[in-house]
Parts: sequence; structure tokens; C-alpha cells
Amino acid sequence: MITMDTSSFSGKKALVRVDLNVPQDAHGKVTDDTRARAIVPTVKKIIADGGSAILMSHLGRPKGKVNPAMSLKPVADHLSGLLGAPVLFATDCIGPDAKAKAAALKPGEVLVLENLRFHPEEEAGDEAFSKSLSELGDVYVNDAFGTAHRAHASTTIIARFFPDAKLFGYLMQAEIDSVGKVLGNPQRPMTAIVGGSKVSSKIEVLQNLIGKCDELIIGGGMANTFVKAMGGQTGASLVEDDLLETARGIVKEAEAKGVKLHIPTDAVIADAFSETANTDQCAADAVPDGWMALDIGPQSIESFRAAVLRSKTILWNGPMGVFEMKPYQQGTIAIAEAVAEATDKGAFSLVGGGDSVAAVNQFGLAARISYVSTGGGAMLEYLEGKVLPGIAAIKG
Repeated sequence: MITMDTSSFSGKKALVRVDLNVPQDAHGKVTDDTRARAIVPTVKKIIADGGSAILMSHLGRPKGKVNPAMSLKPVADHLSGLLGAPVLFATDCIGPDAKAKAAALKPGEVLVLENLRFHPEEEAGDEAFSKSLSELGDVYVNDAFGTAHRAHASTTIIARFFPDAKLFGYLMQAEIDSVGKVLGNPQRPMTAIVGGSKVSSKIEVLQNLIGKCDELIIGGGMANTFVKAMGGQTGASLVEDDLLETARGIVKEAEAKGVKLHIPTDAVIADAFSETANTDQCAADAVPDGWMALDIGPQSIESFRAAVLRSKTILWNGPMGVFEMKPYQQGTIAIAEAVAEATDKGAFSLVGGGDSVAAVNQFGLAARISYVSTGGGAMLEYLEGKVLPGIAAIKG
């Protein structure tokens, strides 16, 4: 398979699918440019080789209609600052303006196409639309891991028109390599930390990880379902009663496979889902009526931390509590710090999923994590063991 490092883009127009779906304020100013910064190495390699880069992306959910509030023009302007070079802009992703600007593009120049999702054909994976996009470039590079789980025109179908000239960008390759280090052949012991509010959104992740990790830590709101499944009292905590049997099945499977399962033994509780509620601590399986568990307690923190610190490979997906509210963020902070500390000592750590990534960024620990993923839904599906269409399209 061709890679960025084995390719020369000299004299070529590289059509690059990137993820410029970045948050903006009411004036169109980019408020978090993490995704934009992540594509800079790929773009710089192309232009340094003497090629030109045509970048295509979506922004928001315009539902197949032109919506000026979701134009990529302000993002293109911001990208210009990150690259330290002018970035041209086409007012559509297909049609006369896109064609003319792509054709006129000189080596070393960068062109951003308007929002792909202004056309319903993008999300529909339309072949004719994919062909129109493909005609703009000589080589196709997919560097948008965040959309790799979507079989859209620009992420998957377009690759058919580049049978011998398609490759992963640096960001996409790094995501694939990082997941490979965790799920492929990890250094042992391997610990997976899975949090978040609901078991329903993580069932397949848990089932896939049980066969691959040595220790499995379950935190966040989803832990309440496990506590209740094991006969505990959970008060007014968020519990998915229809998944109690599923939770018991996961516990049994962990036992059968020799995986050490960690479920919270104590909790920080509140009498309302609020930052100003009355709070207390209690055993995780003895939450009083009318109270809810909103974070893991100090005993759980110690036990989870010990598991993380004896690990050589760590995967973290999902917070330990409602970390957006100050009284319930200690568990997530403690886990983030333990993961960073284990990484400092030589462990490989992968943090994936929007909330976990937000946590390590918020607490200033991202630089001490081996790899922080840019893909939320894509990372979740990858961890479930699914084949992502955007990856299969390049490898196929």
C-alpha cells in the first residue's frame, strides 16, 4: 500500500478528504481548531513535494441545502494562518467554480472546497457526485478519521475512481496505527477504561474489549446499571433496566476469560442533577432513595488508579462522572492523571471519544498521552471491531 512517506506529490493535485468540522462562534470565528491543526502535516508534505492540495470537508448538518452559516470560508481563512500560506476558496465543491479553481491551482497552493453536505448526494454516497469530485484531482488522500465510519461520497465511494492512487494521510494512518497498538498486539498488561452515561452505547465496545484486555474498568453513569445488575441499590441514579441481563452477561464473560473487572465500590452522590445540589459519599451499591451517583468515590479512584499504573497499554473511552460539573469531576481528573503518569513511565495510552478527549484537554494532560484520537463515532465503531468504510475503501 502506498503511504505519505513513500509518495511524491510533485506536479500532482492531491484531492484530500479532511475533517474541518470545527466549532465556531456566532461571528464565524473558530473556537477549537484541534481538527484543523491535525491535518497540517499532510497538507505541508503535499505542498513541500511540489504538489497542490484540494481540501474537501463537511461542516455541521445542513441536510443537503446551502446554508451560509455553515460555509467553510471562515475555516479556510483560519487554516491559512495555521499553514502560514494563502488558502484559496471555491464557492462550491463541484461545478464551474470548483473546476476552474482546481484546474488553475499551481504547485504549492491550497484550495478549500465549499461544504460537501450542501449537496444531498454527499451523505447518500452518490456515484455521479463522487465522480465529479474525483475529476478535480490526480490522487486521493483520506485524512478524515472522524468520518471514516460513514460510507459517504467523499469518504468512501470516491476511492473507486483512484484504484492505483489512493492513500491515507498522516492523521488517518496515526489513528489506525494507534488502535492497532491497543487492539492488535498490545503490550501486557492491557487495561481498558470505559465510561460515559449509558451501557447501550457501549455494549459492543465492552464485548469486543473483553477478549482483548487484561483489566476492564467501568465508570460513569453506565456503572450504575452494573451495580444494580449485581443486586445493588442505586437510588435515583441513571440505570438502564432493560440492560441488567446484558450487564450480568458481561460480568460472567469477563470471569470466564480471566479479565479483572473493576466496577465502582463507592460513589459521590447528589440529591439532584445539579452543580449546586447537596452532595455526599456512600457505597456504590447503597445509594439512598432520591439520590443519584454522579461520580466515582475515593476508594474506586484508588483501585482504578492502581490498575492503570500497572498497565503497559491503556485505552480510555468515556468519563468517570459528570465531569462538566465541578463537584463530580474528581474521578475523571484522577483517571486522566493516572493515564498520564503511566504514560510517563513508558505505557502506551490511547484516549478516544469526545468526552475523554475533552477531559484530557480541559485538564491540560493531552501532551502526556501517547495518542489522542480525533474521531468520536468513528473511534467507537473501530473499538467495536467494525470495519470502517473509509478505511476499507483505501485498503481494498
